[in-house]
Amino acid sequence: MKVYIPENYRPTLPSEEREEAIRKLKLSFQDELAESLNLRRITAPLFVLSGTGINDDLNGTERAVSFPVKDMGGREAEVVHSLAKWKRLKLAQYRIPPGKGIYTDMNAIRADEELDNIHSLYVDQWDWERTVREEDRNLDFLKSIVEKIYDVAKSIEKQTCASIPPLEPLLPEKITFIHSEDLQAAYPNLSPREREREAAREYGAIFVVGIGMKLADGHKHDGRAPDYDDWSVPTGNGHYGLNGDIIFWNPTLDNSLEMSSMGIRVDKTALLRQLESEHCMERRSLTFHKALLNDELPLSVGGGIGQSRLCMFFLRCAHIGEVQASLWPEEMAASCRQNGIILK
Repeated sequence: MKVYIPENYRPTLPSEEREEAIRKLKLSFQDELAESLNLRRITAPLFVLSGTGINDDLNGTERAVSFPVKDMGGREAEVVHSLAKWKRLKLAQYRIPPGKGIYTDMNAIRADEELDNIHSLYVDQWDWERTVREEDRNLDFLKSIVEKIYDVAKSIEKQTCASIPPLEPLLPEKITFIHSEDLQAAYPNLSPREREREAAREYGAIFVVGIGMKLADGHKHDGRAPDYDDWSVPTGNGHYGLNGDIIFWNPTLDNSLEMSSMGIRVDKTALLRQLESEHCMERRSLTFHKALLNDELPLSVGGGIGQSRLCMFFLRCAHIGEVQASLWPEEMAASCRQNGIILK
């Protein structure tokens, strides 16, 4: 458990006004995101059946919260970690054509999360997915989607600051794209998180391209499951991957803040390449993987955008517990209370 207390921190809004600001912010962001990316809203599951390959295993170590279903013969269900693969199944089910997609409110429980200012047991995000063509599976297309999302964030920040006079916009005019390989070369003596911090501080907003492949030092920038983002395809100049993270510089916490993880999803070739790389070829027999290998799923791009993180950034909050209800260690809650940070 770690908590950072900003010096002389004072909440921008009292609790009751902050709740209304959160409501407006979330409604405006999802509406503009849907319009910009041509998405329609659908309802998301809270849990899926275990053993189908539909739930995401994130870095491969996080435990899913699970329970037996009485009326299904005791089959195990598990609370979703995210909906990356489930959304692709829905694109196929609803026959969503290229250029259009879906978004949903995703709620998850991550029992193994290390709690701090930006990490909670409860995860709420907008999960979105859009059908693409074969010719869209390239870096230029990925960057165009990132820029659309960033423009929505800029618009919402402008609206939020106009409605709450003490606030002033922080985001730069453009987001900067940095490959994970170049980031490692620029800061060889820093950890991946420290590299992100330095780059975000310099540029204000960055998209780290290509997360999942091992870098020159033999380590990954960060782990990625092998069966949703395509992180292994060569893209030229020693770079790999059609995925990445949107990261903002957060002066309230004097640190970088990851806002979104996203990417162009695996095709059959990338799926097999990444399953082999991660030594989990047995997944080919799972429901999701068989559907992809049998050409039953469309090519797609998608990701998740943290709702609470977006709110805490735009409202300049010091702790994610100021904008969402969760559980916190008493020591953390007490330390925050003593410094004017009231956790829900």
